[in-house]
Amino acid sequence: MNQLDLMKELHVPSEKKIVLLVMDGLGGLPGPAGLTELEAAATPNLDKLAAASILGLSTPIAPGITPGSGPGHLGLFGYEPLEHAIGRGVLEALGIGMSLNPRNVAIRGNFCTIDPSSGAITDRRAGRIPTSECARLVEKLSVIKKIEDVDIIIRPVKDYRFALVLEGDGLDDKLTETDPQKVGLKTLPVKALQEGSAKSARILNAWIEKAFALLKDEPKANACTLRGIAKDPGLPSYAEVYGLKACAIATYPMYKGLARLVQMDVIEGCDTIEDEVSALKANWAAYDFFFLHVKKTDSAGEDGNFDAKVTVIENVDRVLPEILALKPDVLVITGDHSTPSALKSHSWHELPLLLHANNIVVDACTSFGERACMAGGLGHIRHVDIMPLAMAHADKLTKYGA
Repeated sequence: MNQLDLMKELHVPSEKKIVLLVMDGLGGLPGPAGLTELEAAATPNLDKLAAASILGLSTPIAPGITPGSGPGHLGLFGYEPLEHAIGRGVLEALGIGMSLNPRNVAIRGNFCTIDPSSGAITDRRAGRIPTSECARLVEKLSVIKKIEDVDIIIRPVKDYRFALVLEGDGLDDKLTETDPQKVGLKTLPVKALQEGSAKSARILNAWIEKAFALLKDEPKANACTLRGIAKDPGLPSYAEVYGLKACAIATYPMYKGLARLVQMDVIEGCDTIEDEVSALKANWAAYDFFFLHVKKTDSAGEDGNFDAKVTVIENVDRVLPEILALKPDVLVITGDHSTPSALKSHSWHELPLLLHANNIVVDACTSFGERACMAGGLGHIRHVDIMPLAMAHADKLTKYGA
């Protein structure tokens, strides 16, 4: 029996409420003063909570494996990321409210900057163009409506990202991506990884050729890359697996897509952490599970901006008393993956993890940081262990076996 089936068998109703607070890319590495971003941040409220909680470190997938945001969050939701591979294209499309069916292939697109003479990428994110500029560029590309017998749908997501969806017969998602993941290299062609994917590869390469021609005179976003090419895998819902009425509160579309993938309700209209806390308060009576997502810890880490990441963590600490005032029965605080500013990218490092509930043995930790969590009572666990622990501490699991 796998863990999802076990949760389906054991879950029972209770009135208790669970909050999963995810600071995206939370984990870090020591900076100039020898402290990680979390350790360097002034976090009196997190530290006070840590002293009344149990701490540990969590591995998103497996030791040494660097996770994408999709696998990192799926693990947090309790879905084994090594069994459920989710392409980011599906998450981007669902995140902005697009619907997907078995005839669809969804792709995440990034506008980028290339050197017109060499074709090499000089900026993988086109200078992080604003969403308004992304929308203008998407409108420009929307004239590509059909290639062969396949319909093409394109929508802006946020900043430099867009969602591209193919709809037609005979489409498959076993394809390579076009982003070489480094500046100084040219974008790559889409290649079929199996015979049944040849049509999809042909369609996407034709689309890329047309798109580049339309973008070539743009000052920044004069090209684009395609990533996360995927079909909707049809995962079981949170209600089915855990018996929970769950909602997601996030500012960024992809994380709304992750929530919709497991059929959480998504609360719209949040742009800041203050908006998110207000939404949590407004919807407190209606749900028993809340996925509360903070994006900018990750963005600052990817930019290599240690101080900005510290500031985001401090902002979360500032609003934490408002969350605690709601008296969640179980509060879990962690990240989906590490994004150390020193690396400017996701990494394989374990994540600080805090679990607060009434029915715990408080450990000896008095602060929330990487080194403090190394000594915590939860020890070293995996992301997929977190939801069963949260369910148990919320009295939502019955006994296994006689």
